Amino acid sequence: MELNKVILYRITHIENIPHILQFGITRKDSLHKNPDYKNIGDLSLIDTRSKKNVNIDNGEFDTRNGLTSIALGDFIPFYFGVKMPMLYVAQHGGNFVERATAPIDIIYLGCSVSKIISAKLNFYFSDGHATDMLTSFYDKSKISELVNIIDWEAVKSSYWGGAENLNIKRKKQAEFLVSGDLPPDLIIGFGCYNEKAKAKLISSGVIEDKIKIIPQAYY
Repeated sequence: MELNKVILYRITHIENIPHILQFGITRKDSLHKNPDYKNIGDLSLIDTRSKKNVNIDNGEFDTRNGLTSIALGDFIPFYFGVKMPMLYVAQHGGNFVERATAPIDIIYLGCSVSKIISAKLNFYFSDGHATDMLTSFYDKSKISELVNIIDWEAVKSSYWGGAENLNIKRKKQAEFLVSGDLPPDLIIGFGCYNEKAKAKLISSGVIEDKIKIIPQAYY
């Protein structure tokens, strides 16, 4: 895996696409935030993230020189792969998800790490689920090491259930956190469930060449 080939993924409801095409992927406190944003996530986890601070330890055990601390809620999170545990809950409901969302209404937004670097956006990344105490966080000084820090086998793992796989589940959900809004031109692709979803994306203004039908990326 080469850094310039690393793609980041974020899922959203298809009804959010027109706003995203105009304003990009926006933070909840952005001046350009979507007043009609349709949520598909776990409200409890969203609330937890909004209040949680994490330390940027760059994977070091010796942190006597002090650590930078960031609030998870101040950043837009991306995953390094598809078919994450969060998607399962979004599709099937449970936990504190308001209602289950059909796969046809869930869209993947794809962004490249190299474009985010070129845009000089501030970012951090983790080697596991952001709220797990075993997870380490890294700043941009470690970006050249990202491909070796992320456990790609865990990210691509199709089975992560059971107590025996808790660490695989943690590492599968490694994150890339971006500060500030992401302009629309940083979105390199849109993934969807079927032809019907593709047609709706096109009618919303998405260029057909940027759309990929990936039913295997859903539960």
